[in-house]
Amino acid sequence: MEGREEGGGMASAMTEPEKGVHQGLRLREASFEDYRQIGLLQSRYFLKSESLDEWKHLWLGNPLFRELQSRWTIGWVLEGKDGQIVGSIANIPLLYEFSGQQVIVATGRSLVAEPAYRSASLLLLDRVINQSGIDLYVNNTVGKASVDIVNLFECPRVPVGRWDEAAFWITHYQKCLEIFLLKKHSRLAKPLSYPLASMAFLIDKLAKKKLSAGNVQVDGCSGFDERFDDFWQELRKNNPRRLLAVRTREVLQWHFRYALLSNQLWIATVVSGRSLAAYAVFLRKDNSALGLKRMVLVDFQSLDGSTALLSPILCWALKRCRDEGIHILDNVGLWMEKGEFFGTFAPYRRRLTNWIFFYRAPNPALAESVRDRHTWTPSLFDGDATL
Repeated sequence: MEGREEGGGMASAMTEPEKGVHQGLRLREASFEDYRQIGLLQSRYFLKSESLDEWKHLWLGNPLFRELQSRWTIGWVLEGKDGQIVGSIANIPLLYEFSGQQVIVATGRSLVAEPAYRSASLLLLDRVINQSGIDLYVNNTVGKASVDIVNLFECPRVPVGRWDEAAFWITHYQKCLEIFLLKKHSRLAKPLSYPLASMAFLIDKLAKKKLSAGNVQVDGCSGFDERFDDFWQELRKNNPRRLLAVRTREVLQWHFRYALLSNQLWIATVVSGRSLAAYAVFLRKDNSALGLKRMVLVDFQSLDGSTALLSPILCWALKRCRDEGIHILDNVGLWMEKGEFFGTFAPYRRRLTNWIFFYRAPNPALAESVRDRHTWTPSLFDGDATL
């Protein structure tokens, strides 16, 4: 979009620590040669460390990065006196559209620093948020320890959804209750889980309005074919005043490449004639510490803009969860228009530790528009939550 600022906000205020408070540290652009050191740093602090191919794919497989090339920095690192990397952040470019124009979006990924240099890690986040040449910064993976930091950079909350809550369905009552009871009464967890599971099942049957599949046929899809390109063209045409992450076949294949290869992704489609009328994407995100098998609704799109086809898609997903032994089907952020849909149908809710989705619009031409909640169509497809 036109009207990009060349940085701003905290940028000038954050340059002084480079010379003063953290003498001996060097802040520089990251390169692909830094993979080994960055991976070791991440693994020390329990962050996911991808293989070299997966890590490079974030950029080399990214259609927007291939277009930007040398105009885009893959991230920044902090180096100590000995040349060891003591802090890093990745910088991922994402392509959006609004009012028929391209919107260049940046999202940070895997901000990490050695404890002695945690305050200097502000410099890393500053580089991502205040870099030149972007229209928008989004972050939908803000942890409890980072909320004050994004507030420091004057990043507002995304105004659609409830990004400090999740709504979910239990699809394996006995196992879910056993896992919960293990935290309270380890000896009695299994025997108690069976009668409680039956009780919970009956309560759920009575307590909530039921989803209905009607006579809508939902089909699973093994990948993203040419129909998704046609769908995207119609979707963008139908939503000219909405901020939309680009969902071409090429972008979807890049975004979900490794989830597809590892059979962690479900794609549900509803067809009208030979064309897609709606689709949803679900991603497997287990809680390995608890032994909880979890499927998460990542994205839902329909050409008519309604949630009418979401109900049969969720029926399809719930059945598949039960058939495959998944314990819960989760919706993080309740992002369908203030969460009314999920508030009506999902039996259970839980609070997250904090609001997780923030943004900042350095482009003044876009900043006014994104203050309007009707501009947004957020989901877990945004940012780096499902990359």
